[in-house]
Amino acid sequence: MCRIGAIKSKNYIHPSKALYLMRSQQEGHDNSGFAMVMQDLGGIFEGYKGLPILSMACTDEGMKVAEDILHKIGFVRVMQWTPKINPSPDLTIEPMPNYVFEVFQYPKSYKYSPDNEKEELLVDTRLAIREELEKNEGGFVYSFWPDVVTLKEIGDPKDIGTYFGLWEEDEDFTAKIITAQCRQNTNYDIVRYAAHPFFLQGYISLANGENTFYEKNKLFQKSLYKGYIGFESDSQCFLYTLHYINKILKWPLKYYKHTITPLPFEEIEKSEEKETLLRIKASLAHLEINGPNTIIAGLPDGTIFTCCDSKKLRPVVVGKTDDIVIITSEVTGLNEVLPDRNWQDDIYPNEREMVVVNNDLGVERWEQ
Repeated sequence: MCRIGAIKSKNYIHPSKALYLMRSQQEGHDNSGFAMVMQDLGGIFEGYKGLPILSMACTDEGMKVAEDILHKIGFVRVMQWTPKINPSPDLTIEPMPNYVFEVFQYPKSYKYSPDNEKEELLVDTRLAIREELEKNEGGFVYSFWPDVVTLKEIGDPKDIGTYFGLWEEDEDFTAKIITAQCRQNTNYDIVRYAAHPFFLQGYISLANGENTFYEKNKLFQKSLYKGYIGFESDSQCFLYTLHYINKILKWPLKYYKHTITPLPFEEIEKSEEKETLLRIKASLAHLEINGPNTIIAGLPDGTIFTCCDSKKLRPVVVGKTDDIVIITSEVTGLNEVLPDRNWQDDIYPNEREMVVVNNDLGVERWEQ
């Protein structure tokens, strides 16, 4: 099984907290990988909040391919950060030759463009880079978005942390939201794109479990938006449905849960939203999910939340202090990172609710 976690903090925190969160849950994963997405960045990236950051792992040729595409479109690099690596033959890791984290200025022609046009430009550019990289196995582009850094790697999470120097805290590489997973996608071929968290236009998701309606979801989603590609993991469908419901259809977040795990007809008949829920159940039946799973996800505005399958067959717990809220698979993670919290306030979400954390760290429980 996977082990997943999300940390949301009032203050900037270092990714070592995510590593410690995952390390304490080591019994529940297989040491095949570690991946994380950092949002609302501090440190060296704090001064570039409005500019897109390219996160990529690639060969030398792949780097040139990406640079050529970005230059042709008109992006101008304004800052580049390269992690200081610590290679050793004793480490269990399959590193790429280059890790690219670059901040870009938008093309001059987009200086006065509305946000939605800039957002589509970033998606188009990432997809173009990915397509070219795949032709010659030149690498992997994970995200191209403002205030976001993504790292995905194959190997032992402890060794990955050592390789990138992530165990020791520093003020240069921090964020207020960090989502992470330990374990590569061992249900299918191990590829870096299959590692959670998944990211698209400010939306993020990661999951513990499986989606037995994967094929049904995938066939439907492929026709909905250009960014719904890859499908290297059945859990990517959770992200695409969230993006479709909230970004494309512009529905409130609560309808995400009603879409992926709709209520039985007998319960819908009793609901005050009967007509709405019946329409969702009828029109979006191909987005329903099945199988044991827990989802942790986030929205572009910084909201994070968790929800479970309709039978609650995978664990999740929410704990907090005044400054930090953590959603994760096992309470051992909370004990490791938040030992001084009031454990009596921990929340174990049930199968018919969403637990939502807002930007004031307020925690709400939404019953379906």
